[in-house]
Amino acid sequence: MPEIDLNNIIKTVTEMSVKFLPKLALAFLLLIIGLFIIRKLVNLLDRALKRKGVDETLSVFLESLLSWGLKVLLFISVASMVGVATTSFVALIGAAGLAIGLALQGSLAHFAGGVLLMIFRPFKIGDYIVAQGEEGVVKKINIFATEILKLSNQRVILPNGPLAGGVIVNVTAEENRRVDLSVGVGYEDNVQAAIKALTQMCASHSKVISTPAPFVGITEYGDSSINLTIRSWCNTDHYWDVFFELNEQIKPTLDKAGISIPFPQRDVHIFNEK
Repeated sequence: MPEIDLNNIIKTVTEMSVKFLPKLALAFLLLIIGLFIIRKLVNLLDRALKRKGVDETLSVFLESLLSWGLKVLLFISVASMVGVATTSFVALIGAAGLAIGLALQGSLAHFAGGVLLMIFRPFKIGDYIVAQGEEGVVKKINIFATEILKLSNQRVILPNGPLAGGVIVNVTAEENRRVDLSVGVGYEDNVQAAIKALTQMCASHSKVISTPAPFVGITEYGDSSINLTIRSWCNTDHYWDVFFELNEQIKPTLDKAGISIPFPQRDVHIFNEK
């Protein structure tokens, strides 16, 4: 059995300690300082997101993303300081990220769309929107999809990817909204009297606002009627009340003014052939 040279072992351990202990100490110090700075940066991000009113789900995700991303970079830096080769490690992380990205390409698109919706906030819960061929009241804004409730009480799930990349009409975003109606009057009737009567009808409605003022004008000369457009403004919450109530009042208003509402007619001529 070979004799153990205790002096050589002590000498080797001493040399390795002298060589690696300063690096380990610096690496440990870097780790402690790095984790402290990362925690401070995450707290700063949290306060900034709260001031901006960013959705809580997105805030938690962004804070976790920042925290783990910085921690990975810190770990690589610390490992490099103590002499660990990090080139292969970085390449492995890159390959894994690429594989995961390709596998979840569709889901990542919806995720990215959800992030954009939560950052730019083109609509909020309770808004009535028209998007992707659907329309309804927004009920939930999740990270992957948005839920809306149609007027027929049907719940529709809209993926955030195409939703964020498409056209979104936010019907209830503004305080006031314009109500557009139309009606035809006869060619033999007094058009100016009809315009005056319909304008007064709009102006006298309790939920129609005075600025902008109601407007009635000729749209076109149709085959059997002169078509008028009626425009009035109201609070967005009163839109459907004004829409249906004004529609209901149009015929009585014109009847009172002696104005007829024509309907298409066709003259049929019968010829007797001898």
